[in-house]
Amino acid sequence: MAKIGKEDENMVEQKDVMILAIESSCDETAASVVKNGREVLSNVISSQIELHKLYGGVVPEIASRKHIEKINQVIEEALSEAKVTLDDIDAIGVTYGPGLVGALLVGVAEAKAIAYAKNLPLVGVHHIEGHISANFIENKELEPPFVCFVVSGGHTHLVCVKDYGKYEIIGRTRDDAAGEAFDKVARAIGLGYPGGPKIDKLSKEGNPDAIVFPKAHINDAPYDFSFSGVKSAVLNYINGCKMKGEDYNRADIAASFQKAVTDVLVENAMRAVKEYGISKFAIAGGVASNSTLRAAMKKACEERNVEFYYPSPIFCTDNAAMIGVAADYEYLNGTRHGWDLNAVPNLKLGER
Repeated sequence: MAKIGKEDENMVEQKDVMILAIESSCDETAASVVKNGREVLSNVISSQIELHKLYGGVVPEIASRKHIEKINQVIEEALSEAKVTLDDIDAIGVTYGPGLVGALLVGVAEAKAIAYAKNLPLVGVHHIEGHISANFIENKELEPPFVCFVVSGGHTHLVCVKDYGKYEIIGRTRDDAAGEAFDKVARAIGLGYPGGPKIDKLSKEGNPDAIVFPKAHINDAPYDFSFSGVKSAVLNYINGCKMKGEDYNRADIAASFQKAVTDVLVENAMRAVKEYGISKFAIAGGVASNSTLRAAMKKACEERNVEFYYPSPIFCTDNAAMIGVAADYEYLNGTRHGWDLNAVPNLKLGER
């Protein structure tokens, strides 16, 4: 056998790593090809929003059926857009939790089938780790440690990213996720689904100080959140107006509700940054594309000389590029899953 010299070793070390990533945890069927963990060669998303609008929210059974319909098409498009074939791929990354179990199973089954057929390593990825990793795509200089806020329809987590793949959950919601509260309030004021973007848009026409909605602070867990109270306060305000026969201003409600949620998120985030002595802060998840939240976080970080990072809106919502980035680090760390990899709908952050 020929001896490998130093130059050959360097060449081996410098080989590009190509990950084909698959995401199907909720209502987006997505595939992406990611090179070396930071360069997105393709990012294809088939959204089901228009379909679920008819029902006022995501219907799990419909989501699963639509994933089955779209997944092959999305993967083929991702490979074509990246100008690669499966022969160029080094590993398959896939979201295996948390999420809707039926939806997750479609992606996991597809990933296992491709990995088996092409004899490629299979790397399961935690959905929230994917959201955190979205910040690495456009912020090439960002490296751990940093504090990250994951705010979406299903999750509200304040996380200390200690290293690639190593996380400490600082705070989490005790009830509704922030995005879930946005959806429910949007439905109550007649905006429909999805609530986050619609409240963000309408709030620009309203007065954020018109109505004072409560901000929950949990004494024994200063970094935890509760959004069911502010949601209930909005519903009670609307019902009170209706019972009295009074009109209410939807824009004022949207702006005031958004301010109450944003204030709590900013307060807890900045407290964590100070407590942990970390001068880098990032946001991720669907709600991270909210313009009011971004502006408030940016202002708070500037006042404290904290570097602020956030992904473009396309990388905030569910996508496979973020899964590809997370999968790259897992792959390099030696993570390999077997053919028994299964969907884990309630997978906790940090669990393997």
